[in-house]
Amino acid sequence: MHPTLPTDDADLLRYAEIDASLAPEDGLFAPDGWLRRISGEPSVLFGGARALLLEVAHPLVAAGVAEHSDFERDPFGRLQRTLGAVTALAFAPRAEALAAARGVARSHEAVRGHLPVATGPFAKGTPYHGRDPDLVLWVWATLCDTALVVYRDFVGSIDASALAEYHRDQRSMALLFGSPPDRTPGEPEAFRHWFDERVASDVLTVGDTARRIAASVLATPGADRGPVPLITAALLPDRLRDAFGLTWNEASRAAYERLVDSVKRLRPVDAPPQGG
Repeated sequence: MHPTLPTDDADLLRYAEIDASLAPEDGLFAPDGWLRRISGEPSVLFGGARALLLEVAHPLVAAGVAEHSDFERDPFGRLQRTLGAVTALAFAPRAEALAAARGVARSHEAVRGHLPVATGPFAKGTPYHGRDPDLVLWVWATLCDTALVVYRDFVGSIDASALAEYHRDQRSMALLFGSPPDRTPGEPEAFRHWFDERVASDVLTVGDTARRIAASVLATPGADRGPVPLITAALLPDRLRDAFGLTWNEASRAAYERLVDSVKRLRPVDAPPQGG
């Protein structure tokens, strides 16, 4: 069963543990808070392919993406829609943000089917649903973790209090997407432990469907993906990078370090948060 979001806005704010004292026009999160600061950094978009490959490393998510999106013609389309919803929740005025959360829930209702081929611990025919709370939890976690990884590499470090604030607000965002309240971590240590444990488990098994999706995202014929393959290889956990067959060696490491350095040098000193 998946969580049902409250229909009343005040009840939904309480459900998602969001501070209702913020002015409605300011949205759901503090304008100067770390969720907006990290989510609004343009460089965070560099991690889009990394987040997508992490998502589809889960066989049930991969099946949903393959069967309910035109990933071969428009490999980034689903990711762009997801990021659009995240941006609305992070930056839009309250009514618009809550409407976006409910819109995500409605759109995911139709995403359902059965795993066509046994993959990892999942038998052929295992059902999947776009609002399955465990799948929602994983998809949210890939976005949450990717934003942090990219921010740290391309922008700078995050101190303990900022990280705690970021995770607290990210938990609220996860609940709005339909993540299970009893299993969604809201503290940095709990998130790190849960995420690393999931990455190490066979729940994430890169099958043929995931590799086809990855090829559409990272392959160069017909379109120049620029540094996307390099960034994705650099940021993926080792086990999954190897499972996707991505190249990573001393030459690629040096190229990535040069890229990070050039982006940092181009970024204005003390640049204000972007977005919204």
